[in-house]
Amino acid sequence: MALRSVSALLASLVLVSLSITLLFRSLPFPIMASSSSASDRISRSEGGSPSVETSTATPPGVGFVPTLLPGLADPEKRDKIKEMMKHAWDNYVRYAWGKNELRPMSRRGHSASIFGSAALGATIVDGLDTLYIMGMEEEFNQGREWIANNLDLNNMNSDLSVFETNIRFVGGLLSCYALTGDVMFRDKAEHVAEKLLPAFKTPTGIPYALVNVRTGASKNYGWASGGASILSEFGTLHLEFTYLSDVTGNPIYRQKVEHIRQVLRGMEKPRGLYPNYLNPKTGKWGQNHMSIGALGDSFYEYLLKAWLQSGKEDLEAREMYDEALARLIQHMLQVSQRSKLMYFSDMKFDRLEHKMDHLACFSGGLLGLGAQSLKNEVSERYMDIAKGITNTCHESYDRSATKLGPESFRFTEALEAKAMKTNEKYYILRPEVIESYFVMWRLTKDQKYRDWGWEAVEALEKHCRVSGGYSGIKNVYLEDPQKDDVQQSFFLAETLKYLYLLFSDDSLISFDDWVFNTEAHPLPIKGVNPLYREFV
Repeated sequence: MALRSVSALLASLVLVSLSITLLFRSLPFPIMASSSSASDRISRSEGGSPSVETSTATPPGVGFVPTLLPGLADPEKRDKIKEMMKHAWDNYVRYAWGKNELRPMSRRGHSASIFGSAALGATIVDGLDTLYIMGMEEEFNQGREWIANNLDLNNMNSDLSVFETNIRFVGGLLSCYALTGDVMFRDKAEHVAEKLLPAFKTPTGIPYALVNVRTGASKNYGWASGGASILSEFGTLHLEFTYLSDVTGNPIYRQKVEHIRQVLRGMEKPRGLYPNYLNPKTGKWGQNHMSIGALGDSFYEYLLKAWLQSGKEDLEAREMYDEALARLIQHMLQVSQRSKLMYFSDMKFDRLEHKMDHLACFSGGLLGLGAQSLKNEVSERYMDIAKGITNTCHESYDRSATKLGPESFRFTEALEAKAMKTNEKYYILRPEVIESYFVMWRLTKDQKYRDWGWEAVEALEKHCRVSGGYSGIKNVYLEDPQKDDVQQSFFLAETLKYLYLLFSDDSLISFDDWVFNTEAHPLPIKGVNPLYREFV
């Protein structure tokens, strides 16, 4: 009787599955660029094995299909976020097309961005995979054509940030290549990455922060501890450079980042911690300033994600991650006195500074992902810390008048999770808190993370939306704050993407198949995702 019941149940599930499959085949899906220059795309067949397809109307892999299953996705909220993306994109197109970023109130390009006045189309490159994931075919193709015809660094004569150019341009282009199979994206990614290579010509192989893309002349920021390189910058190249070597067959990129890791692995570390500054000429640490926020943050992220990207084969990366996080938790994790809020302080010359950056709020999701992906004796504790950090970052939003969080917040006897200084009170459309909501929702299915994400959507609409796009605000503690008139490219690349995925089914950019770079560009997992497209 029990066996018959089980058999009947399995038969019913098969019928339901077949019905759902037929339903989804009738729905519109993200469509790859229909340009004749696009290569054939690899997607999963029904059996899960790679198959070559040339159709321009096939979804990019099985993980992209079941995105509207009842109870898993929230179509109404997701459609709202898609409308926000369209508002941001359309106004960029209207007022700043080809420029790096938009000034939504002035309705012109933003010439004071980190990429300067050069027309590199940073918003196009950074936001393109978000358009693809959201199924915005017309806008995606519009951006693709701009990149194909206009993205060329050969005629530039200015300095670019190696870090920012890598995570936004190289990462964004590689993500689009993985999603679509369009070799134009791969070739443009290599074109950009080649321009960054002269920065690695240092006595230690630790790259400088800035490179002139015409002359190759490289340098560090003068303010960075006597001309040191910055941990979060030279430590946030691994995902993109190793993947670029694999899809081009050129080993130089992987060699550069593997050398960086060996330099770091062999160095003595104060208390087992990584200082934020390293002199690329002498190979010695600069100021003993440690942080999982600004200047340190994504270095730790890329240790875990290099292991994930490798299909968990890069054991050295996981070992370095585990060692680094253990020391951060031992020396810098704190709990506030009154509200018992968990936070990571900074450490400067062996003294704690009880301040946490908005940038550091990604660490809730990072710790959760680390705990979930490898079960060991600290997994349960680290998941509790992940929940605690994410809760604290939500509190930094909830304790403001706008329900948006400040650039950094402090903990004293008088206040907790609030900014004190004027230059800490602004919000520039940053994604890190929402990133942790998204990751923690995927890992725990606790409804509060979606609720908190929707609170952020409502706050963005109320305080940051203007007729010409979205703007940051200068003081989150004022009911009617002044706006900064900048629509950051990462708002399209990260903030809106994470919100969209928060309200989507888990199979859309599944953690089983993809790993996000620090700019939220999904890169495929080697040996698992058939869209990895390794060069042979």
